[in-house]
Order: sequence, then structure tokens, then C-alpha cells
Amino acid sequence: MIVVHVTHEAVEKVGGIGAVIAGLVTAEAYAKEVSRTILLGPLLQTDRPANLRLGEGGRIIYSSLDAVYTPPWRERFMPIERTFDVGIIYGTRQVHEPCNGKTVEVEVLLVDVFHSNKDRLNLFKGELFKKFSVPSERFENIWEYEEYVRLAEPGIEALGALGCFQNGQRVVLLSHEYMGMPTALKAVLDGKPNTRTVFYAHEVASVRPIVEKTPGHDTMFYNVLKAADAEGKTLEQIFPQVWDNYKHPLVKAARYCDHIFAVGDYIAWELRFLDPHFRTMDIDLVYNGIPTHPVDMPNKKLSQQRMQTYAANLFGPQPTWVFSHVARPVLSKGIWRDLGVLHCMEGMLTEREETAVYFMLGTLGGQRRSQDIRHMERVYGWPVTHEKGYPDLCGGEEILGDMIDDFNRHHQAVRAVLVNQWDWNSRVCGQRMPEEMTFADIRAGTDLEFGLSVYEPFGISQLEPLSFGALCVVSSVCGCAGFARQADREANFDNIIEADYLNNPIGLGVEQLLHLPASVRDKIESEENHRLARIIIDRLPRQEPLLQRRVQSGYELARRMSWEHVVGEYFLPSLSRAATRH
Repeated sequence: MIVVHVTHEAVEKVGGIGAVIAGLVTAEAYAKEVSRTILLGPLLQTDRPANLRLGEGGRIIYSSLDAVYTPPWRERFMPIERTFDVGIIYGTRQVHEPCNGKTVEVEVLLVDVFHSNKDRLNLFKGELFKKFSVPSERFENIWEYEEYVRLAEPGIEALGALGCFQNGQRVVLLSHEYMGMPTALKAVLDGKPNTRTVFYAHEVASVRPIVEKTPGHDTMFYNVLKAADAEGKTLEQIFPQVWDNYKHPLVKAARYCDHIFAVGDYIAWELRFLDPHFRTMDIDLVYNGIPTHPVDMPNKKLSQQRMQTYAANLFGPQPTWVFSHVARPVLSKGIWRDLGVLHCMEGMLTEREETAVYFMLGTLGGQRRSQDIRHMERVYGWPVTHEKGYPDLCGGEEILGDMIDDFNRHHQAVRAVLVNQWDWNSRVCGQRMPEEMTFADIRAGTDLEFGLSVYEPFGISQLEPLSFGALCVVSSVCGCAGFARQADREANFDNIIEADYLNNPIGLGVEQLLHLPASVRDKIESEENHRLARIIIDRLPRQEPLLQRRVQSGYELARRMSWEHVVGEYFLPSLSRAATRH
């Protein structure tokens, strides 16, 4: 079986989809069932040197952009390039998965779509509208839309040049999110008998901005969805603004695919709310995997000690507990909820004569230069103190900086630190961080990881510290929460604490929920934050036997949620169903 992953992360892992592809293709079970893996995507930048065109360790076999014309690819690709006025780059690259340490070689096919044959492209756009109701003319000025429409036809033709559709081979084309949908729709139009298309829903792009931009966030949206579902109403009827989202018609057109993979329970629910056709389609839950690392107690304690030492270097005394949240500091991550829970814990910790530090690690401004970090550290005490403007707070980090400053002014037992940087070592995070610190320490050394998102299709990072024995506090809308429930059906493990901000105690109707003010959401969140704080206080491991048991149970639960388990129990069975669908 040939599997084609259509993705913007064909060359490099820059986000969640790249992590998913790495987890899939390096699993042993995947290698046994899939004969060829091809990553197909648009060329994102043209100014890279040829030796880095396909990433570190990539090998170019053909590239008109770099005048590499290895036979027989010149004869196969050049007619496609002339027809569509595009460039083609083909080769291989190494995909590495740091969790299992494995590396595999995959094929990479890039199409340079910065130019295109406009006449042919317009004909294709006409077909997209007539057959699938995708109105390209409304979004042509949005490059993120345009480039994936331009990819579709030459991409499919180039796959044919690679021999994908010959000799009766089964080909499954995975559209990772909306980006791959034009290519999937082109495959549907071609109607090749042994080709099947799958929409791989890593989120529902139509829904995310609604949840993020309305004051009621998930509390509003999922209660509205529940009520609307009972009345048979659709997303477009209740949220007509969705038509302004260029991603929406492509996601809606996923109903023309042969199969759908959803990474979380709520994603499947959202799709059925999006369009009635999804209610009769095969939507398989294909959860993401999470990292699984064994750790012994000496190394666990060593990481804890490094984290406590860093906190002491920033604030003075060593804290009793270290909490963390590793994520891009965007609205969907619900970071204000972290601070709300910590606020509720302040008095409880004081009563126990305990203290805690909370590290928020994430950046919207990119990785800062080491010399800038050392300068800010020396001049005004970064990361405890911040200033607005690059190289410090920028790109939206300013709001979070103000929130944390205000929190620290009113709390003593709990201190919060925004480390608006990427990675976790003294070279990039400053001289007050222990020299021997590595990124592994913030995962193995934390006592608790927050993940109280308002929209989180899965959330791999929320559970990264699980196998090290940390408590993981996640909101019920996270896809990883549903997977954890599946992995722990007997409820034997106490490593994960699930938050529920969807309670509708007032019994509001749809119209009232649609206009749910932030004040009502704040009240619901405050009540839930108090509940979470009490559970956390009770579960923090104050005796070594409990910590040791938590490490053992965390590893066991993570093992049940590993990529090998996901590929064997979820992905491959669903892939087989898609491939053999009549």
C-alpha cells in the first residue's frame, strides 16, 4: 500500500501535524503495512540552498529549481512543469521521532506553485465550485488558500509520474487538514479505481475561530452544539459568520472523501455539526500518540532538583512544587485558567506551609538570541520581570506578561514565570538556569502540567510529562482526555485530572448561550478552578512511595497511549477500511 501525506510539513516538522507524521511513519507496525510513504506539499520558500531544500539530510533526486535533472525524472516531470507552469522537486529525507529514537527515510514531492498556468487553474477552480461548492474566487487573495489549490493538479500528475497509480497498487491519499483537500478533491474527480481519499481532521478549522473569538469560548460553544444537535441544526445556521473563513468550504467538502480520521471525540462531533452529510459517513477515531519514556527515581529526582534550583535562583527559597505549561501562549491554551487554579491553591498551600512555582514556557516572538537573553537577565531580571517590545514581550505576549505580573503582585505561596523563549537550557534561557539543565528536565522534573485549553483537538504536549509521574490537568474538550478515558477504562490511574468547564448550571437556552458574557463564564470557571485546586492539593505526592507509584502508573498509562499502540490499534485498521472501501 502506498500512503501519500498531503501536508505543509513535507520538509520539516514545524507543528503538530509534523509530530503526527513522525509518530506514524516510525512505528514498526506502519512499516510492515505501508510499502511507500510520500510527503506531498507546496514549496514554501525558494531561497534555501540546494543541500537544504529537503531539510537536514535531505537528498534531491530531481529539482528544476536547482538544475538537478537525474534520468528518468526529467522526461517524467518536465511535461507536467510545462503544462501547469510549476516547478517540481523530488527526493528523500529522514524523519526522526525523538521519543522512540527511530529514523526512517520517506519520499518527498514538492511543487513550486509561486507561478501557475492561470487558465488551467481557473478551469480547476470552476470544477471545485460546480462539483464541490468550493468558491475559490472569494479567497484567491489569501495565499494559504491559493497555494493549496495550485498544488492539486500538478501534485496528482507528479504522483502518477512516480508510478503511484500503476499495476493496480492501492493508494491512500491523506489530506492532513484543509491544506490537502484540493488535492484530495482532484483525486476524487480523476476517479482512479485503486485510489482512496481520507480527510485527516487534526481540528475543525471552521470551529476553532468561533470558540476562540466569542466571550463564552468552549463553555458557550459545546453547550450550543449540544442543544443544536438535538434540534438538527447545523453550524452554518447558528454561526453564519463561518462563511467568511476561507478554510470552511474546504473542510465542508471533506464529505466527498472516502473516509475521515478524527484525532479526538469532539472533532467527530464538530464535523457532524458542520454538515448533515457527516452524520452518515464513516468517521474513525484515530487518536494521536504521546511520548513514552521510562525514568528511574534517581533521574526523576535529579530533574526535580534542577527545576527547584532554577526557581530558587529566580526567587530565593526552593519551592515545594514545580508546575509547568509548555505551549504556544495563544488564547486557545486557556492560560488564564492555569492562573485561576493557582489562585485557588494559594491559601491551601499556605496552610500546609508549602510553596510552588509555575513556569509558562512558550513564545510568539520566535527564539531569542542568547546574547539578548543574557542582556535582559542582567539589566532587569528576565524572566521574572519583562519589558514590552522585542527582544522581550511581542507578538501578543504582552497580554500574558501583564496577567502574570498582576498575579505575582497578589500572591506569595505561588509564583508564576513567563519564559517567552524556546528550548530549556542555560544557553538560550540565561545564566540563572543550571548549566546541566536540558529540555527533558522540564518534562521529567515538573510535578504538574497544565492544559486547560478552550479548543484542543488532541494536545500531545499536555501529556508529555505523564510517563515521568507528573499530574496532568487537562480540560475535557482536549482529545487526549478522551483517549485517556479509553486507555484507562477501569479508572485505575490517578495521574490525569480532567477539568470540565462545560457545566451549564443555569440551564441557559441556545440564544442566551450564544451571547454568554465573560462574567458568567468567569463564574463557571471559578467554581471549576476551586474543585481542581482541591483535587490537586490532595494528589500531590508528598511521600516517596506515592511518587514512585505515580511514575509507574504514568508510564503504564502512557504506554497504552504510545504511537506504536495508536498505529496498531487505531490508524492501521482505519487505513485498511479506507483502502478497501467500495
